[in-house]
Amino acid sequence: MGHNVRVSSNAAVAPVSTPYVEMDRAAWARLRDRHPLSLDAADLARIQGTGVPLDLQEVEEVYLPLSRLLSFYVDATSQLHRVTSSFLMESTPPPTPFVIGVAGSVAVGKSTTARLLRDLLRRWPTTPKVELITTDGFLYPNAVLAERGLMHRKGFPESYDRRALLRFVAAVKGGAPSVTAPVYSHLVYDIVPGEQVVVEQPDVLIVEGLNVLQAPQPRRDGRLGLAVSDFFDFSVYVDARIDHIKTWYVDRFLKLRQTAFADPASYFRRYADLSDAEARATALRIWEEINGPNLEDNVMTTRGRANLVLTKGEDHSVRRVLLRKL
Repeated sequence: MGHNVRVSSNAAVAPVSTPYVEMDRAAWARLRDRHPLSLDAADLARIQGTGVPLDLQEVEEVYLPLSRLLSFYVDATSQLHRVTSSFLMESTPPPTPFVIGVAGSVAVGKSTTARLLRDLLRRWPTTPKVELITTDGFLYPNAVLAERGLMHRKGFPESYDRRALLRFVAAVKGGAPSVTAPVYSHLVYDIVPGEQVVVEQPDVLIVEGLNVLQAPQPRRDGRLGLAVSDFFDFSVYVDARIDHIKTWYVDRFLKLRQTAFADPASYFRRYADLSDAEARATALRIWEEINGPNLEDNVMTTRGRANLVLTKGEDHSVRRVLLRKL
């Protein structure tokens, strides 16, 4: 059995018994291969999430090489589909979007990563039409969660309409002309009645969410069902130490008192006037009761299913990249 390798900027190589090639940031950055950066500071300000530091240097060194790799995957997968259609003697093969999953904890920066990949991939000539869907839209409405006693489990796997999410991704992957998804509002903390997002045959679909890499669940007859990750062509997990994510979550909670929480329409309006000490205590309680257990029991357990893992340091910057060997 062969060994995987750890690649560092000084070219040191050592055997590692994992299915990944591991690179430090400097080694990964070289894989950009002089491809030009087309984003600017204004784009970055639009993409950046609350409490997620990000600069153009990190985009150049981390996300530009990743978008280059993904463009190769898209082209290779398209060629495979063409070969398969030729084998099946299909005269007009249906369009097959390339689907990317982006997973990770609350406050780790996965939403920023997903938006950044969307904007970078749209600039590649073979993928001008890239759509991004978050699994928040497939949370059950608060009324349903309350009826089932699940409001305190919001974000856990059982709080999502997994069948609806599965049908949505399967329809897009199958080349359906138009597929709709519900809209979630973080302001009111609920599904918006009557609102939908429409996806029409994209070149690439990015699906971002806490639990998108979960394995298939056993059915009542004992057989395994399908999971949304079964439709992914590539997946990214945004990783960091739990204590760092916990700190980022608390810091973000404190910042939101002056922004989203201060809106009179916000579900969390009651938190806007908390003192620093009260807000910190509230954030820590929510972390310990909800986000921390969900991370450890449901989210972190899917990390090993990702094609690529971005590992962040305490300052929120990506330090290492793990790429699964084919």
